[in-house]
Amino acid sequence: MIFIITFVFILGVGLLIYMYKEAFADRVIQNVVTFSDFPESFGEVKIFFISDIHRRAISEKIIEEVQSMKADLVIIGGDLLEKGVPFERVKQNLQHLRKLGPVYFVWGNNDYEVDFRALDALLLDCGIKVLANTAVSFESVEGDKLILLGIDDIGKKRDRLDLALEDANETGFKILVSHNPQIISKIKKEHRIRLVLSGHTHGGQIHILGYSPYEKGSLKKRKETFLLISNGYGTTALPLRLGAKAETHLVTIKKG
Repeated sequence: MIFIITFVFILGVGLLIYMYKEAFADRVIQNVVTFSDFPESFGEVKIFFISDIHRRAISEKIIEEVQSMKADLVIIGGDLLEKGVPFERVKQNLQHLRKLGPVYFVWGNNDYEVDFRALDALLLDCGIKVLANTAVSFESVEGDKLILLGIDDIGKKRDRLDLALEDANETGFKILVSHNPQIISKIKKEHRIRLVLSGHTHGGQIHILGYSPYEKGSLKKRKETFLLISNGYGTTALPLRLGAKAETHLVTIKKG
């Protein structure tokens, strides 16, 4: 009996250690997405996408790895922090990301647990461009347009896809960033949004016997649009993961 109890105890401790390591993994998943209508004049565009940082401090390992990959843009997909996270840690995370290139941010539900006006001021001070139902356009040497749209959080009912599309105000290759992947249900064919980057679900975070309320993160095609849902970099509630290892992404977009 004592042997069985000891075995179960060791097994439980081992599982917790494994789940903790899964939660604090430093992974860069490389996703390559090709589009027949991607402007050839851009060559290929590399986006470093990180979502759901929450309480984590971004490691130097991640920064060094992405620096070697030479990302063109950095996008924070919401939940940069949550209640109780010191702004000094957030500032250090932003400064790390700024080493990689121009940084863009969309709001997540947990970002509103703090003084969001103070957070907005910090983002501005760190040179981070906030996309809140707005868009930014990039032009190639041949005049082709790549448009990055970002919407505010759906869970807080602050999303206005119509305003972001209006702000885009021109024809071009469109990429949409939304913390919550539910935005996919509001996208119509005529919007011509080709790629959506999102997080929020943590990939389920903890899967018991393979089951969780959410699927593991993935890249899937939904009609005319590719949807990337990330497991995210941090955790919520417990600093543990099982079956949904922490991740970031280097998304390469090119014609093909």
